[in-house]
This record gives sequence, C-alpha cells and structure tokens, in this order.
Amino acid sequence: MKINIHPSFLQVLYLTIIFILFSFIIYTPTFISGPVHITKKMIVEEETIEGTLLGILFIVSILILNLYKREVIRHKELIHKINIDKQKVEKRLYASDQYIGTVNIQIQEINSIYNGIDNYPTSKTELKKTFKYFGMKILGIIHSDWTLIRIINCSTMRTISEHFEKRDNIHLNYPHISNKMIVENKQTISYTSIIYHPKNLNILVFCILPVEKISNDERIFIQAIIDEVTKLYVIINSIYFKTDNNIQK
Repeated sequence: MKINIHPSFLQVLYLTIIFILFSFIIYTPTFISGPVHITKKMIVEEETIEGTLLGILFIVSILILNLYKREVIRHKELIHKINIDKQKVEKRLYASDQYIGTVNIQIQEINSIYNGIDNYPTSKTELKKTFKYFGMKILGIIHSDWTLIRIINCSTMRTISEHFEKRDNIHLNYPHISNKMIVENKQTISYTSIIYHPKNLNILVFCILPVEKISNDERIFIQAIIDEVTKLYVIINSIYFKTDNNIQK
C-alpha cells in the first residue's frame, strides 16, 4: 500500500532536520566534552563522535530532500493531470450544453411544423404556400444555401408538385435535379437527399440540399417535414380531387 506524503510535511521535516543539524554543529562541543570510554581498551575520541553524528544527520537530510523533491514532482504531475481532466470535462459539458440547446431548438421547430398550419390547403396555390413555409423551416435549422421539395409520380417520372427555396443573399438559378436519378436513388456526392416512398402510394416525396452531410438530428427534422408534406398531399387529393382535378398537373 502506497503512503501519500504531502510536500508541506516533507518541507517542514526537512527544515527541522537542517535546524537540528546546525544545532548539533554549534552545540556539539558543549554536548561532547572529551572521549567516550566504551571499554577500558575501546575509547572513541570526541572528534569521531562529532563527525559520525554530523554525517548521519547530513545523510538523513539528503534523503529527506530527495524524498521531498520526488513528492513535489509527483504532486505537480497529479495537479497537471487534474487540470487536463478538468478541461476535458469542461469541453464535454460545453458540447453537451450546445447539443441540448440544438436539440431543444429542433424540438421546437418540429413542434412548429405540426402546429404551424391551422388549416389544410384546399388548392394548388395553398399547397405551394405550405411548401414555402416548410422550405423556410428547413433553411432555418440547416446551414444550406437552398432546398428543393418535390413530389414525383413514380409511374410517369413526372413532377406533381415542387418548391424551391433559397436564401435572400444567394444568387442561384433553379437547380436541375433529375427525377429518374432520385427514383433510382442515384445521389451525387455534393447533394444530400431525404426520400419518402410510401409503399401503398405511387408517389415519391423528397427534399434535396446542396450539402454533403447532415447530422442525424437534422435528418430526423427534415424527415418530419417530408412526412407532413406527404400527408397534406394525400389529404388534398382524397378530399378535394373532385373540385380540383388539375392539382396533379
């Protein structure tokens, strides 16, 4: 079992040994006045006794000094390690706070997707306005210059409806995205697309962004929008198709 000795204790002990050493140097002539007779024939001279005592004290002081230095170095290394661990924990806490803040924003945005539309669109014009609302939501949460939302007829490969939304400071022509490429899932490296293809519907709904990678949370956010777009399209075609047969054109 390793015993931890605090450097301050060793420092006090070392200074005490030094004080005792100098005290013996000063007062040795007073303590030892003449040779010591161990036996009749064995006599230890005064100088020998004094030298031996001083040597022992000197060796002890060196040992204490070395021990003190080792403990100081060990404690410095321990403090350095603690500071590094503290910095790591602070960075993790900062990253966690940022992540929690981002997640809270995304949750609020997702809630606004479902609560932001008071009435379902009943015409192609209102559906376009809804698409614009969703496009602005996507650009509000994801760092992208533009986004394209499109509904495709899988049988004809024709576009049923779409909306292109870009930031105000971006000067860009309408991007040419092939429906066939999307249906066949032939994505380019510079684009990220989120696709929803309901098995019981002959349509494909997708959102495409000019970014190479998005986070999983951002993908979930866009997927929620795509699901909502699909739901709105199904509703408007199931309820109002008799009064607006041209909505798919």
